[in-house]
Amino acid sequence: MFRPTIRTVAAAALVATLTVAVAACGSSPGATQGQNGGRSATTFTIGAIPDQDPQVLQRLYGVVSEYLGKALGVEVEYVPVTDYTASVAAFRRGDLQMVFFGGLTGVQARLQVPGAQPIAQRDIDADFHSVFVAGAASGIATISDVSGLSALAGHTFTLGSQTSTSGSLMPQYFLSEAGLQLDDFTGEVGYSGSHDATIKLVQAGTYQVGALNAAVWDGRVKDGKVDTNQVREVFRTPAYHDYHWLIRPDADEQFGDGFTQRAKDALLGLDGSDEQERQILELFQAGKFIETSAENYDQIETIGRAIGLIK
Repeated sequence: MFRPTIRTVAAAALVATLTVAVAACGSSPGATQGQNGGRSATTFTIGAIPDQDPQVLQRLYGVVSEYLGKALGVEVEYVPVTDYTASVAAFRRGDLQMVFFGGLTGVQARLQVPGAQPIAQRDIDADFHSVFVAGAASGIATISDVSGLSALAGHTFTLGSQTSTSGSLMPQYFLSEAGLQLDDFTGEVGYSGSHDATIKLVQAGTYQVGALNAAVWDGRVKDGKVDTNQVREVFRTPAYHDYHWLIRPDADEQFGDGFTQRAKDALLGLDGSDEQERQILELFQAGKFIETSAENYDQIETIGRAIGLIK
């Protein structure tokens, strides 16, 4: 059974406190401010959790904004946020009207905005994985099953963002299945803030072990951006549901009847039939987008409640 540590619950409480403070002052750099951030009511604002390097996200969602703008016949603007909790807060306030959330942040946002709908996920999100990576000097051998994660005890360890599904929540869950808690690692467990940062920290030897999004890891290895002589994958977790697009319940009221369905159709219609669509799917590391439903994230909600990240 998954048991939250005192440190994990305390960190979750701190994150929740900071989220309330950010929402109250509305002055966090990069976060949207005020209802629609002062934008025209005809601007459809989209966002995403900042799980990768900002340049990667800006390129991806810039192309997505252009595609959705043409498909929906409205101005679409990508609005970056500072961290995972800021994306949930901006969605709750209505500053972001549709967001590509991770599994946990999507559940948090949906519970805070009754009627919000998960409308699409990538094909890879129905069968998603985390990876545990280790530095070459750690001496950690390849692990064949979940129980083998017990070999990580006594090493230094970093997760991604506190509320990352693939970089924190699910790695902690699988560690608990192997009988480990965060207190079993040496020193303070780190929170890098993003999957790219996790790779860099383990590659540099700052931490001996890290956990992150398998798709980001695979993509960086494929692109030659990882020194696999310094850091390598030691375990890939069993599958779970993860990222998805969540849209606010008032989208039809703001942009016309049927807008939510049209947004869903635009995402599901991405088939790589032209250069723009091929670029979007490549940047998302997906073959296509598929339908999803709230029930797909029940496991994530259960685990999130167990460690105090969902109240």
